[in-house]
Amino acid sequence: MDDAPSGEHPFFRRRAALRAAMDAAGIDALLLRETSDIRWLCAFDDVFDDERAHALLVRADRVALHTDSRYSQAVREAAARVGNAVEVSDERMSVSAWVAREAAGAAALGIEDVLPLREYRALAAALPDGGAVSDAVSPRLVETSGMAIGLRSVKDRSELVRLRAAQAVTDAAFAHIVRFMRPGLTERAVQVELEHFMRCHGGEGLAFSSIVATGPNGASPHAIPGDARLEAGQCVVLDFGARALGYCSDMTRMVFLGQPSDSMRRAYAALRRANETVERRLRVGMTGAEAYELAEGILAEEGFAGRMGHGLGHGVGIDIHEEPVLSPRNRSPLAAGSVVTVEPGIYLPGEFGMRLEDTGVLTDDGYEVFGCSPHEMVII
Repeated sequence: MDDAPSGEHPFFRRRAALRAAMDAAGIDALLLRETSDIRWLCAFDDVFDDERAHALLVRADRVALHTDSRYSQAVREAAARVGNAVEVSDERMSVSAWVAREAAGAAALGIEDVLPLREYRALAAALPDGGAVSDAVSPRLVETSGMAIGLRSVKDRSELVRLRAAQAVTDAAFAHIVRFMRPGLTERAVQVELEHFMRCHGGEGLAFSSIVATGPNGASPHAIPGDARLEAGQCVVLDFGARALGYCSDMTRMVFLGQPSDSMRRAYAALRRANETVERRLRVGMTGAEAYELAEGILAEEGFAGRMGHGLGHGVGIDIHEEPVLSPRNRSPLAAGSVVTVEPGIYLPGEFGMRLEDTGVLTDDGYEVFGCSPHEMVII
């Protein structure tokens, strides 16, 4: 991606979109401190890790990035590939002092509402005239909410390529783990094998810590794999995803150890109907709440009202949980290019739990699933 001509590099398109959002909000400078936001805007490969060690200031005429010596060489090499359109500083100074200096002359400095209180106080103390920006106009601090996150919710073509690559690793891992699983193994042993496969077959890492939950443990949606052993007659929840080219995948499948009981078959049929109906009807302009209500209605028709308990889906990208969400709180229309999961669940405490999850993109034609792992019952 970094080798594309400068006008085609995603940085330039994303910078233009962010500046337009800033203009609409009435701010002429914006501070980004979340590494995922910075990674998205710069579109630099093999530079950033998970450490919160960077600050990026966007102004009408420039973009400046403050980092430290651990990253500065890699950042400068990546910046050179976009014609040094991102100015890089690794000066040994606090983020607040650096921002105060670089924002001098701005009328309004946007700060995201996720900025830690300690950092906000340090920045506010550095800004007044006579402090770090003496003899300069001190900008007015303006709280913004999800400005970069909102833009990140719609994926461009280069992002979709990366998301599909992560999903391909995840699909391969599922095919492998089905051949590996057998009664007697612990949840933890299955998790280790699953994650080892993803790391060794194209995944640069994990999108999140994998969930392997057997029997009654499956009734806890975010169960932590432990020493529980797989037993004949149980069903196993596998929720996992690889990270590839900086982007995440997310998929959940069920594996049945021997012939499932009638109650399991009935639950899985309801789950599959809810998943596939939503995926078939999901459209640009539908709200996240409408998608959620559609799934809940189907589960209720099948006798599983109130047995899901969580949202129907979430955005996926650089982070495993992004915007938009398919939940009752999202009354906004979904846009083309939104990448979301569809993951209805049924949880029966003391018995079993089930979830069926795909990740895909909303297009003008509907919802396109990235993966190829089937929905048919997997019985081993």
